[in-house]
Amino acid sequence: MQTEERLLEKKEEKKTKIGITEENGVLIVSGDEYILRVASALASSTRLQILRYILEKEVDVGDIAELIKQSKANASAQIKRLEDAGLVKTLYKPGQRGVKKICSTHIKEIRIKL
Repeated sequence: MQTEERLLEKKEEKKTKIGITEENGVLIVSGDEYILRVASALASSTRLQILRYILEKEVDVGDIAELIKQSKANASAQIKRLEDAGLVKTLYKPGQRGVKKICSTHIKEIRIKL
């Protein structure tokens, strides 16, 4: 009987987990601080444009800057907001001159738990 109770407790704990997690392309957000972070990141048409552009592919920051018609520094700042919200992942790869910042996302759905 205790084992069943522990399983139920763990199941309830998992349901109410606070923060930002990803499961199979679904971003799950709960807790006021995290909901506000994600909502703020999504409250920009530029950032939404970036998300759609990089969905399921890796894209260099320079290409994103061209897409949004802004400098690489501004594009990087937009990407940082998305990254802080768990919507984008970045990595560095060798380029012709130094390293390139590469962005990607696999998030297709966002669930907000109140």
